[in-house]
Amino acid sequence: MRLARVAHSDGVSFVALEPDPSAPREKILAVEIDQHPFGEPTYTGRTWPMADVRLLAPILPTKVICVGKNYAEHAREMGGEPPENPVIFMKPSTTVTGPNAPIKLPANSERVDFEGELAAVVGQPCKNVPAARGGEVLLGYTIANDVTARDQQQADGQWTRAKGYDTFCPLGPWIDTEVTPNDLALRTELDGEVKQESRTSLLLHDVGSLVAWISRVMTLLPGDVILTGTPAGVGPMQDGQTVSVSIDGLGALTNPIQAER
Repeated sequence: MRLARVAHSDGVSFVALEPDPSAPREKILAVEIDQHPFGEPTYTGRTWPMADVRLLAPILPTKVICVGKNYAEHAREMGGEPPENPVIFMKPSTTVTGPNAPIKLPANSERVDFEGELAAVVGQPCKNVPAARGGEVLLGYTIANDVTARDQQQADGQWTRAKGYDTFCPLGPWIDTEVTPNDLALRTELDGEVKQESRTSLLLHDVGSLVAWISRVMTLLPGDVILTGTPAGVGPMQDGQTVSVSIDGLGALTNPIQAER
């Protein structure tokens, strides 16, 4: 099942997309889910053609937990060696934005980078989850862009400011509840030019291990999002460009870049 959050003429709703969103857009229906997408969905009976709705970030998390240096080549391109254990940090919920919404470049940064990533969406409250059962607590997977003010990251020596600006966590276009995350192709393009190309099989710490590591530190709640790390090839974005992150089975997350005005 593919779950989305959409704006329509009457407001905002969680929906299931039927049939598969790979079908022509004019043949896809957004089928409204009552209240929230967790557990067995209950439908209201209302539907909209996809042409009549706008995709939003598929979830509004209470927290976004990110994993740094989880691809060996990215760790090395950042001047370090792959860490033995996951390195985690957080982005505020206010960084979240949706497909086709602009990423806004802050006026006080001289370099803002893209970082395409697989994102896991938590489906139930959990703590101290064994790695072998990490997938059981997830609702599904979506695409993320861990946007980073690289100059500020380097200047500050820690990452909160550099990764915490509004619009610095695009998510979408939907959550897939059935995809298997073990070996998915990931690609990031800037104005159509491939910048990142890798596979999730190259993650140093897989999704189950990440859920286990993070849930030993903090309780995870339904809707929380885990960004699993970015591969090598990160780089800067400029005003007027367009960045697109695509992952096998999950579609593409595309956002225009705008300078802060």
